Amino acid sequence: METSTYLLILFVLFMVGRAVFADRSPIPETSGKVFKVTTAAEFDAVLASNTHVVVDFYADWCPPCRVIAPVFSELADSHAQAGRLAFAKVNVDHVNNVAGRYGVSAMPTFLFFEKGSPKGVAVQGIQPRQSVSLTDDGRVDRIRGADKAALQAVVKALL
Repeated sequence: METSTYLLILFVLFMVGRAVFADRSPIPETSGKVFKVTTAAEFDAVLASNTHVVVDFYADWCPPCRVIAPVFSELADSHAQAGRLAFAKVNVDHVNNVAGRYGVSAMPTFLFFEKGSPKGVAVQGIQPRQSVSLTDDGRVDRIRGADKAALQAVVKALL
């Protein structure tokens, strides 16, 4: 066989191995200020008891979710305010009815709620890009992916 064939076989084995042996252990939550939602009723209760809620829709098997998790926890530790600004995490594999309710199809996806309803956030200077979806009036509707700068900008705008 040619060298290129061996390289192709090694590449395929590497990719299959990564998929088979990917870390599927629960992503640890390091902040006591993040609500780990386990049911739709819990999610609705968090929305009802806070003016603004930043929600991280994630999956344990998702590498970008693991990367952004500490950033989300740090934002919660620094900025959560009881009744005013809350941070919640929804595991899409365990609470898929909530993820489906809001059309979440990529992980991580961050949605922003005001008074119980999804609502875009006015963030000065943010431009639309692959990870940032804007509403017609220029508000950040959602963030798809581990976009640390965009997530920090939205949280700052909510303060």
